[in-house]
Amino acid sequence: MTVTDVRPVRVLIADDQAMVRGSFRVLVDHTPGMTAVGEAANGAEAVELARRESPDVVLMDVRMPDVDGIEATRRISADPALSGVRVLILTTFDLDEYVYAALRAGAAGFLLKDTPPMEVLTAIGVVAAGEALLAPSVTRRLIAEFARRPEPARPPSRSLDAITDRELEVLGLIARGLSNTEIAEHLHLSLATVKTHIGRLLTKLHARDRAQLVIVAYETGVTGVGRGGM
Repeated sequence: MTVTDVRPVRVLIADDQAMVRGSFRVLVDHTPGMTAVGEAANGAEAVELARRESPDVVLMDVRMPDVDGIEATRRISADPALSGVRVLILTTFDLDEYVYAALRAGAAGFLLKDTPPMEVLTAIGVVAAGEALLAPSVTRRLIAEFARRPEPARPPSRSLDAITDRELEVLGLIARGLSNTEIAEHLHLSLATVKTHIGRLLTKLHARDRAQLVIVAYETGVTGVGRGGM
């Protein structure tokens, strides 16, 4: 396959601020291998454009009028026709409470709004390739914030009965924000073995990606290493 055979990553930009949308569009359109396929000023427009354009990635703001980014993400994730569309949430640390809701809604990950342009482009590429974007440094800060808040009472949505002790260790470390390389070093495993464990976790827990594994870990109380948490 030659370079010209590679289809560009198609990006939909959803933000209620025209200047923000325009800035992201310029950034995307001036990047080889990427193209902006539309702009949405609210969540309803984002869903409509996603159905019409079938982008690879939706760069989704949270706070938008009428339909917000969380509900738009939920609608996109629930639509079988949009199974190939990945949502990358834009957030700020004063809106941490939205991150958990966004991941539960089906977002592939999140970016901070002050992320440098090159990191935004890298993130779009990561999500378009089918990986969940949960930057360890960002995840650790979010986990620290969640840890200070009372956990809402909710029954576990998934059973851990089929999960081995080693897989549970890996799940706990994912929930703590460790990368695959860090997990391998922590557990003295090869990177390939860690990836195998993660693949089995995804299958057993019916999780679409790494982001959903973090949600499972929160919902089942696996916030550390081993059964029952830290």
